[in-house]
Amino acid sequence: MPDPKKTILRLILIAIAAVALGTAGYMVIEKWSFGDSLYMTAITLTTVGFGEVNKLTPAGRLFTVLLIFIGGGLFLYFLSRMAEYIVSMNMELEWNKMRSINMVKKMKGQVIICGYGQVGKSAAAPLKDSGEEIVVVDINPERVNAAIVDDLAAIEGDATDDEVLKLAGIENAAYIIVSTGDDSLNLFIVLSARTLNPDLLIIARANISANSEKLLRAGADRTVSPYEIGGQHMGNIVIRPHVTDFFDYFTFPGGQEIWIEEQILEPDCSLIGKTVVESELRRRTGVTLVAIYRAQNGTNIIPDADTIFEEGDKIIILGSRGQLAELENLTLTLV
Repeated sequence: MPDPKKTILRLILIAIAAVALGTAGYMVIEKWSFGDSLYMTAITLTTVGFGEVNKLTPAGRLFTVLLIFIGGGLFLYFLSRMAEYIVSMNMELEWNKMRSINMVKKMKGQVIICGYGQVGKSAAAPLKDSGEEIVVVDINPERVNAAIVDDLAAIEGDATDDEVLKLAGIENAAYIIVSTGDDSLNLFIVLSARTLNPDLLIIARANISANSEKLLRAGADRTVSPYEIGGQHMGNIVIRPHVTDFFDYFTFPGGQEIWIEEQILEPDCSLIGKTVVESELRRRTGVTLVAIYRAQNGTNIIPDADTIFEEGDKIIILGSRGQLAELENLTLTLV
């Protein structure tokens, strides 16, 4: 697509050159003053049709005809550049729409993000870094273009519309993050998403904390209140600044070496039936076991040395990418 800034700059430079040529021409040919020559050049190039400043000589009339052609050429050049820009822009937008639709058709288990504002964009960043397939749905064309610039599949449309969600691959999606700035819209999106895909994990934004319960009743699995979390985080910085700094270090993006991962113990995992001390996770991989989520009864466990690993346990571990890779060698599968 043509660069509009370069096109405008080129037009300005050509116009300045034409005005300079015309002014100098009248000063040389007709021996007029700078002011009269500039004025005559301006009304000739713009073809406004005002009268001549002074009576023109035959050479001056020939020069005026030349300036009229230059002015008309500039106008036509401007129109052609603008038309080229508009056509190219429309073609690029249509191509991006078709590209996104084709990308979605090939996806399975993708994450749909409804609303690509500050919250949606922040949610997309770690997902993209983790290699997740992402589809953005937003009614705002500028936000859709922003998602495309971020190399994400994006669908322009109202996420409360079932057809738009189907276009985003809702039937094949594994997760949906509902992150618009309007709780009523979020409620409708949650209802539609749950109806279209009962197995979907739905994470919904609650701009007002009191609406969290309504979103959960509508079908959301989890709700998040950005303002409440932000306020709690600021309070924690005051109360326990060093602890907060530690968690910020590996919670927020920035290429840190420390990561927290959630992994599941598959049936053939060598850790099943062993205690924490028998597994020797720290010695063998370097990771730190933080917690265990026991799927059978839905409880979180702070493990001790005698805690026994069970099939289906989700373990929360802390470590570097290299250490986490070592952990995978123990037949653990990343969630």
